[in-house]
Amino acid sequence: MILADLGMEIQSLKEAGISAEIVEDGKTFEENARIKALAIQRLCREEIPVGKSASETVSGKTIVLADDSGLEVDFLDGAPGIYSARYMGEETSYEVKNQAIIDRLSEAEGEERSARFVCVIAAALPDGAVLTSRGTIEGQIGYEAAGDGGFGYDPIFYLPERGLTTAQLSAGEKNEISHRGKALRAMKELLKKKLGDE
Repeated sequence: MILADLGMEIQSLKEAGISAEIVEDGKTFEENARIKALAIQRLCREEIPVGKSASETVSGKTIVLADDSGLEVDFLDGAPGIYSARYMGEETSYEVKNQAIIDRLSEAEGEERSARFVCVIAAALPDGAVLTSRGTIEGQIGYEAAGDGGFGYDPIFYLPERGLTTAQLSAGEKNEISHRGKALRAMKELLKKKLGDE
C-alpha cells in the first residue's frame, strides 16, 4: 500500500513464483537486507522461471526490496538484534522467547528497560546499485506480555507514551508508527528520487 503510487507492479516472492534459501550471514541489519535483495536480484538476472509474468519479472527492470528487522534490548547489549528470529532457536515459540526476555530483565527498572524495533530495507536496482533505508521505533520491554495483535515480540514491546504494547495497537496505528512503515516510507522517497533522475 505504501508503494502503490510509484506506478510499478509490486509482487511478493510467492506471487512472482520465486523460492530461495538465503544464508543471512551479515553482522548488521543493513548487511543482511543487502544479502537478501542481491540474492533475489541475481535470480532475476539469471532468468530463472518465476511464474506467468517471468518475461517481465526478469526483463532487467526489476527492483528487488528486502528487509531485515529485529528487536534491540539495551539491557541485553542489543540482543537479540540481528538474531531476533533465531533467538533461542528458530523452533522456539515467541511466547517462550518473550518470557525469557522479561525474565532476563527482572532486575531492570524504567529506562533500563529501553529497547527498539529496527527495520532496514535494501533495494537492489537493475544497474547494480543498492539503496538502504532504516526505520526504528523506541520503547521499553514490558513487565508482562499484553495484547494479541501483531506478532513476534509485539506483546512485550511497550510504548510508554501510549500506555500500550505494539500488540495492543490497531493495524493502522502500528503501520503509522512502526519501524517497518518508517523504513518503507523512507525507501519510497529514495526510489522516487532515483527513478526521477533516470
